[in-house]
Amino acid sequence: MGEHVFLYGPSGSGKSTLLGLLAGLQVPTRGAVSILGEELSGLSARQRDRFRAQRIGVVFQQFNLIPYLSVVDNVLLASHFGGIRQPSSRSKALDLLTRVNLDDSLHDRLAGELSIGQQQRVAIVRSLINSPQLLLVDEPTSALDDTNRDAFLALLFEVVQASGCAMVFVSHDPAIAASFERRDDIADLNHGATS
Repeated sequence: MGEHVFLYGPSGSGKSTLLGLLAGLQVPTRGAVSILGEELSGLSARQRDRFRAQRIGVVFQQFNLIPYLSVVDNVLLASHFGGIRQPSSRSKALDLLTRVNLDDSLHDRLAGELSIGQQQRVAIVRSLINSPQLLLVDEPTSALDDTNRDAFLALLFEVVQASGCAMVFVSHDPAIAASFERRDDIADLNHGATS
């Protein structure tokens, strides 16, 4: 089972920068970043993109769904970039969408027509479609009230635990730490880094 790590720090403490480095979206100005046995800083941008698509899932703060594509097409786009065959991906996408309790009637709806909570579920599925070894989660609950935040976290832990991948979750919200205290490690970022 993968480890779940919560990184807490205020805005500007470097949380998003760290996730960008872990995902290979940013490269360090000095030193090296190695993830899952691969030194990302030694790869080209194209190689980092392929590595990320195949081995790392990302749930962005703004979800980054393509509003004019359907729910299923948003998920399948991630499998396309990961180089996974479409027929098996579609079946897996539908299964994951069911597991996150997204009604069948919404599968062909445009992502831009969904509620925030529904978009979150699609973002989780998209991040897991390629069976990543590592899931990076960047403050996806910042716009939610306490009840919806707790429901989202419970759902996220459920599907991540079923997938067996490791997870790094960053947030400026210390209330989220309680969800992790019952599970794994809590790390605290120091003040002063850039975001």
